Amino acid sequence: MTRLADKVAQELIEAIDNDRLVLPTLPEIALRVREVAEDPNVNIAEMSKVISTDTALTARIVKVVNSPLLRIATEITDLHTAVCRLGINYTCNLAIGLAMEQMFQATTDVVDRKMREVWSQSTEIAGISHVLCRHFTPLQPDQATLAGLVHQIGILPILTFAEENDALLADSISLDRVIEQIHPMIGRRILETWDFQDSIACVPEEYLNFERNSPKVDYADIVQVAYLQSHAGTEHPCTRLDWSRIVSFSKLGFDPQTDIESDEDLSLALEQSKQLLQ
Repeated sequence: MTRLADKVAQELIEAIDNDRLVLPTLPEIALRVREVAEDPNVNIAEMSKVISTDTALTARIVKVVNSPLLRIATEITDLHTAVCRLGINYTCNLAIGLAMEQMFQATTDVVDRKMREVWSQSTEIAGISHVLCRHFTPLQPDQATLAGLVHQIGILPILTFAEENDALLADSISLDRVIEQIHPMIGRRILETWDFQDSIACVPEEYLNFERNSPKVDYADIVQVAYLQSHAGTEHPCTRLDWSRIVSFSKLGFDPQTDIESDEDLSLALEQSKQLLQ
């Protein structure tokens, strides 16, 4: 690492260890949706009422439920019916994921572009994760989608720090190195602070651990394979790894030689999945 990157990384690690790093908070609508969903007696009407206070989120959920991926026979035009079709848990995870987009904005043009780039990458990984989960595991696609959306959440406070540090902001190489070194650790801390269950909270720290081998397939495996697949056919350093030795592929039963974009069925499902988040 460069001297600047090493210095900044150390500062941020010390701030984390001493609870001095200001972590991002979930948008208010996401917190209210989750609070309602955690009530064992919640009904469709109550969930719909909370979501309906956010017009943009309402429109996006109705759009999702009518997407080809969910194969609805007749068009759904109202939120109540959409929540009925998706169910409380799916609606909750989808709403939290969609609401998070508003967090990836900044006042500085350079940082704003970087945040939007991170969000775009996250939605791509989330889309691939949804498809992999649905086709190759017994796990929940909505959870896999959420795991994909939050796998780089630790980059947010680093970019916020960079906005107030001219030297770091002007040195893109150092900034990228700081992100690479510590975003997994910060990401886990954020998700734990948000009270995400451990199966999701561990993803930022685990998706780049190519030697991991958990007892059963989990969301970190899915995001890891999705991350690698997103770089297939590029010059990214991870394409130089021997994917046949990465256990997450075998745990999914997914051939590492398969390009998800070149498989007709998977490619169609992937395109439909990405539309859910656009």
